[in-house]
Amino acid sequence: MKHLVAKIHPDDNVLVALTDLPIGTPVTWDGTTVTTTEKIPAKHKLALQALQPGDSITMYGVLVGKARHTIQLGGLLTTANIQHATNSYDEHQEKRRSWNAPNVDYWQEQTFMGFHRSDGRVGTANYWLVVPLVFCENRNIQVLEEALVNDLGYARRKSYQPQTQELISLMQSGKTVEEILATDLRSADNAAARPRLFPNVDGIRFLSHEGGCGGIRQDAQSLCGLLAGYITHPNVAGATVLSLGCQNAQVSMLQDEINKRSPNFDKPLYILEQQKIGTEEALVSQALRQTFAGLMIADKSERQPAPLSKLTIGLECGGSDGFSGISANPAVGHVSDLMVALGGSVILAEFPELCGVEQELVDRSVDSETAERFSSLMKAYGDSAIAVGSGFDMNPSPGNIRDGLITDAMKSAGAARKGGSSPVVAVLDYPELVTKPGLNLLCTPGNDVESTTAEVGSGANLVLFTTGLGTPTGNPIVPVVKISSNTALAKRMPDIIDVNTGTVIDGEETIEQAGQRILEYVVRVASGEEVSAVRHGQTDFIPWKRGVSL
Repeated sequence: MKHLVAKIHPDDNVLVALTDLPIGTPVTWDGTTVTTTEKIPAKHKLALQALQPGDSITMYGVLVGKARHTIQLGGLLTTANIQHATNSYDEHQEKRRSWNAPNVDYWQEQTFMGFHRSDGRVGTANYWLVVPLVFCENRNIQVLEEALVNDLGYARRKSYQPQTQELISLMQSGKTVEEILATDLRSADNAAARPRLFPNVDGIRFLSHEGGCGGIRQDAQSLCGLLAGYITHPNVAGATVLSLGCQNAQVSMLQDEINKRSPNFDKPLYILEQQKIGTEEALVSQALRQTFAGLMIADKSERQPAPLSKLTIGLECGGSDGFSGISANPAVGHVSDLMVALGGSVILAEFPELCGVEQELVDRSVDSETAERFSSLMKAYGDSAIAVGSGFDMNPSPGNIRDGLITDAMKSAGAARKGGSSPVVAVLDYPELVTKPGLNLLCTPGNDVESTTAEVGSGANLVLFTTGLGTPTGNPIVPVVKISSNTALAKRMPDIIDVNTGTVIDGEETIEQAGQRILEYVVRVASGEEVSAVRHGQTDFIPWKRGVSL
């Protein structure tokens, strides 16, 4: 049964509108009836009590804002009448939270079909990487991509080139601008144009970035750590690395970072330095030979059964809305708890979007050292934002605000639900590697692509990405499962949404049922079923330079 409103936590003094509520609409929750005093759009909040200036606004059981002006009972909360506010927190645990793990009998013996690596990790895919150590090599990366992708059968599935050809033909036949604008163009599917030469290799991924030189040396070190995380990743069979030679991000720095993550690294790795080799032709020809040889080696790997404990799942959100925190995020949180109970690892990142729930995470930490590291990183991040005239309160985007997330604390309280309720076993600073099973916190920005890029670099072999507004974000080497918070989005953008949890809002499913359905899909994806982002060739990759990024 679908309700008109929802109250998330017993202590909340606001209700969430699950549908558009005209002025004068009576809504009832737990025996209390409130009449709306103005129009309340779906996803937005109405006051469950009359609020005076300075009064606290509570959602998810935590402080998410304070009233700027008087808000009537049944009135709409907006950026004009409330402001961001959070409770202070103690970096030391106030109390250690206990955890009741969910029953996982159904999942205990289930497996996925993955690529087993010599270090014991298991990949959900099998890619070859071509990586620049510095932005000066980006053009050579593009040259290699042009030389390899089509002939090896890795061209994008859908081509829009026929549309361009049709437009040229229409213009040459004398069609007017108005007639061309009214033409219905069709794309072509190239899926069967050329079969893969290496059937066990899911693709060649060509990374490009704007780093490696010209910044501070810490940026070069972080970049090498991130690239090492990708090269040693279980979804990667081997890599070709292009170096100019004189940049800050030296080959030796990359090799040190690889050794930190994989002391017994044994994948094929070809490193070419342009200033030593000479001409572009010599560089590209050598890179082609070595990459082709590496693909021959990579193709020998085959999928084999692996327990679900071998999954490391990144938890991400982007284009969030007022339903994200009550459908998609808690459903993913249930998946997180199931994975932890099964012995797997999960990564909760986006530190600017944990603002306001710090005490909960401190109290969930397994020991005081873990709690204090989280507090230290959060405070340092917040202080760095304030130092440049910004702050976590500036995190919500115009789209977030338009669809009901009007303070950062409100957004954060909903975003944190992706992490479920299990203990925090480790706190990692970017770009450290996950080494412990359980819930790991990773310091990253709230920026979708920077954070997803970082989670994969830290070892996520699959990412669950919730969205309320819609985003095509993907990753070069890891499947990114796009989960809709509302059914309208799933219907409007079916080409990018993989799972719809709007069923929770529609009253068709519980959060636990939606979580079970997501995990069933995860097992299929980990075994090779393509997600939308992979079908579209969406391979977003943005390294984080340790400046302020919200």
